Amino acid sequence: MPSTELLIAFFATTAIFAYIPGPAMLYAAAQTMARGRWSGLTAALGIHLGGYFHVFAAAAGLSVLFHAVPPLYLAVKLVGALYLVWLGVCLFRKRADGETELPAIERKSARRAFFESITIEVLNPKTAIFFMAFLPQFIDASATFPVWLQFVVLGTIVNLMFSSADIVCVFLAGAMIARLRRSSRAQRLMQRAGGAVLVGLGVHVALQKS
Repeated sequence: MPSTELLIAFFATTAIFAYIPGPAMLYAAAQTMARGRWSGLTAALGIHLGGYFHVFAAAAGLSVLFHAVPPLYLAVKLVGALYLVWLGVCLFRKRADGETELPAIERKSARRAFFESITIEVLNPKTAIFFMAFLPQFIDASATFPVWLQFVVLGTIVNLMFSSADIVCVFLAGAMIARLRRSSRAQRLMQRAGGAVLVGLGVHVALQKS
């Protein structure tokens, strides 16, 4: 594995990146605002599992393909952006549900949030580029472990730290709306706010320069 000094730098830098507000944190917060804390947590789990796709892609060198074939990168980015916008529009237009039906709806929404978040993370080429650009800075080619294994181990650590930030964001959002859940008007407002965040994220991803 890399030297102790390199590992310290790796953990410090990863923590800084992880807790800077980003799309994953906002997405998890939006799911919490629109569907409840449990949906936010399952969304964070889905993002975490989807992140491993990029970890192993980086370890296999597949992320280089996005650099070599820019149209492919653009196509994947636009598909992911459109998917985010579609999810946001669906949340924005959805009617508020009655308080007596809420538990069953939360379970259904949590499953949906889980699979949606995996799809979104897998379709996010920025994550692949990040792993491919960030991890090599802390890879030691002369270490005992092979380079691909170092990619997997360090990438897993990065994914776990980023997910910890997403979970913190979910609980903060949950605490903010806990007092508002009894009001159907407040539920509708938070649902619309969550949908607006998702649409905004999709537009941001689509317009963001590579």
